[in-house]
Amino acid sequence: MTATKQILALNRFEATDTAHFSPELAARIARRQATFGASSVLFYREPIEMVRAKGAYMYDATGRRYLDVYNNVPSVGHCHPAVAEAVARQIATLNIHTRYLTRPVEAYAEQLLSKFPAPLTNLTMTCTGSESNDLAMRIAEAATGKTGFVVTRAAYHGNTQHVTAISPSSMKSKPVPAFVRTIAAPAAGPDGDVATTFAANLKAAIDDLERSGVGLAALIVDSIFSSDGIYADPPGFLQAAVEATHAAGGLFIGDEVQPGFGRTGGGLWGFARHGIVPDIVTMGKPMGNGFPMAGVVTRPELLAQFCEETGYFNTFGGNPVAAAAGSAVLDVIEREGLIDNARDVGAYFKAMLQALKADHADIGDIRGAGLFIGLDFVTAAGGPDTPRASFVINALKEAGILIGAAGLYGNTLKIRPPLCFSRADADFFVDTLKSVLAKG
Repeated sequence: MTATKQILALNRFEATDTAHFSPELAARIARRQATFGASSVLFYREPIEMVRAKGAYMYDATGRRYLDVYNNVPSVGHCHPAVAEAVARQIATLNIHTRYLTRPVEAYAEQLLSKFPAPLTNLTMTCTGSESNDLAMRIAEAATGKTGFVVTRAAYHGNTQHVTAISPSSMKSKPVPAFVRTIAAPAAGPDGDVATTFAANLKAAIDDLERSGVGLAALIVDSIFSSDGIYADPPGFLQAAVEATHAAGGLFIGDEVQPGFGRTGGGLWGFARHGIVPDIVTMGKPMGNGFPMAGVVTRPELLAQFCEETGYFNTFGGNPVAAAAGSAVLDVIEREGLIDNARDVGAYFKAMLQALKADHADIGDIRGAGLFIGLDFVTAAGGPDTPRASFVINALKEAGILIGAAGLYGNTLKIRPPLCFSRADADFFVDTLKSVLAKG
């Protein structure tokens, strides 16, 4: 039986043998371990020292260039000049908390909320996606009087104590707590229907929560199911799950940290592909293109009910510098046509990967939407091939491409470049992957 993989172990450097490293690199790693201790996480079998980045590329201390398809934090491109200028200008002018009137914060809130469907008209800003999901959970508990949550088996929603409880992919050994139920990632059942199968699994989990006396507060999903291995299709399959959630008296929390801000190429929000409106939407990493900011958008009555019992305040959430960064990101997405680019380049990229699959039996399913694609590696018997994925990840790194893994077994390449990614970048990736597969 294939072992499941904890999220931080998917591509983690293990500091067990640095004898083959240069003395300088070995010393750097030792210093890092001495200061950060057990919490230190580095990528790849041989860690990289990064010194600068631009667009879709990063550069190490030797000047070597790497194509970054690893992370969506720099959503509109590393060190985008418009975002950098907005941040620099605002931090040189004023940066305080939100208990004063400040025009940049108020203007940004109106700008962001204009991108949401009408029922979602209140914004609370935080600093991280973890804080956003923690707050969303508390709002759901206050609204429903229940404390149970349903997530997918390899979900990741953050790292506060409350949010780690609904992030099974973060747990090394202990099971999820009693107020959490996990269900399989979206997949077609015997009848071939993804929506029916996912909703049936959800209903069973809700029934179990009710029998236990916990009850359902919310279903929370990332609408592209990134940590589960990227499951985007068919568009609309989440509708039945949202209906089942509401029928049970629960709320639907749309975690847009990964699929949001144009990533899927089908609009600004991943949930829009499914024709649904969440009760609560959470945002994070891409919101400020690297500046730490996040947020929660919900209906006024839900936020008011929470605030009646909790005096919530976030010192740095919603500071003017964050607002400047966020506003610049929204402007860049629109001005540079990045949603259209995600759709068009993503479709081109996915088609090229499908063509590559025809010549490689070790490539399994290819899934995704826009510039978020998952590529499975499988054994001859069709099972997950985690060692193959690990080999490819490190071989691509040696060839100048940064990439990570996802999925319950860590056998899925998680392909997630900045939204400025071009067809030329896609060509480089596919040609390099073809070369890596031919050699290994």
